[in-house]
Amino acid sequence: MQKLLKLALMDFKLIFRDPSLKSFLALPLLLFAIVIFGFPYLVTEFEGVKPYLDVMMVVVLVENTQMFCFINSMVLLDEKETEVSKVYGIVPLSIFEFITSRFLFPYLFTLLLNVAMLEVQTFYEVPLMQNLLLSAIAALIVPVYALGINSFVKNRMQGMVYAKAFNILVLIPFAAFFVPEQFKWAFGLFPTHWLFQGMDQLLAGNSPFLNLGIATAYLLILLIVLSKTFKRSHFS
Repeated sequence: MQKLLKLALMDFKLIFRDPSLKSFLALPLLLFAIVIFGFPYLVTEFEGVKPYLDVMMVVVLVENTQMFCFINSMVLLDEKETEVSKVYGIVPLSIFEFITSRFLFPYLFTLLLNVAMLEVQTFYEVPLMQNLLLSAIAALIVPVYALGINSFVKNRMQGMVYAKAFNILVLIPFAAFFVPEQFKWAFGLFPTHWLFQGMDQLLAGNSPFLNLGIATAYLLILLIVLSKTFKRSHFS
């Protein structure tokens, strides 16, 4: 375990070997500024904003995951494009150990960002344990997203295109907040639908556990399936 943690820390540092990726570190700062300064201003100045504040918070929490979704995707694609991934293929690590080493710190960092986001916002009372649970589930988007792109894409240029498509897939279930009740379950085909609904229920003070449980199961199944497809595509 100690060796795996050291490897994970080393891989996390290597994420930023490409200076162009460092600019994405500004995204969380922007999101925090929006929540701390932007949302209070909008609620104060525009009465029509308040009914949609919960949906806006859901958007922010999901966007908080996108920094490492993109960064990890591009780093892995760069390794595939430069054939460094073939070297990793002969390293004596199981696929579980490899994926853990690549995503442990991005996952934990994303989790902490969302915990902090829910702590600094002033509109909703979110118990700490529910905050941790929600943030832990939302952070699963990072490995699922990156492994998904790297399972089907061969280089960074294609990755840019696929990243936009994956962003659309992640965000499509937001439409469920604006359709009649009897139609919103059609979005259940998307794993993030259950996460978004769970987030919304938590912010409203209702029980989020059914939706969050479905979201967790869905994301973990995808993580297992995509780990296998990633193994076939990344190291060959």
